[in-house]
Amino acid sequence: MSIFNLFKRSDIECPRCLGKGFVDWEDIVRLNRQLKWVPAPCAYCDAAGKVHEEMLSKVAVDCMYLTIDLPESVIEKIKEGDKETIEKGQQRELFIDQLIQYAAHHYLNKNMDAESIANLYLSTEEESALFSVTREELIQYIQGVIELKKSELN
Repeated sequence: MSIFNLFKRSDIECPRCLGKGFVDWEDIVRLNRQLKWVPAPCAYCDAAGKVHEEMLSKVAVDCMYLTIDLPESVIEKIKEGDKETIEKGQQRELFIDQLIQYAAHHYLNKNMDAESIANLYLSTEEESALFSVTREELIQYIQGVIELKKSELN
């Protein structure tokens, strides 16, 4: 690597975690990722607080699928712009968005609780569903949707 490449490469403060190396609740709210992320080390900057400026053109700061709990190989594929991996992430985000809408609709319009919504969802879910979840995880997640909707109403 030439010395000129060292100076050309520009590292900037990570726009996801704002340089902290950790995504906290404030970042999650700022990026509108409630119910999609939890506080954790920042996957966008690998918890370093800085990213290469070119990263901004490759991966959206709020890319829902880019989280620290993914295998390193998947994280690298996302950062390299692998179309198949990015498509899988977009499908997962669509699934989550639809689940949030489903839970919110049944809570707000039918006054159902988390367990009832989960039971209804699981009774109508296709055997070949793209993403599966356990009943307990689903109830807990739907409870999070309900809590968020309650806070938005107040």
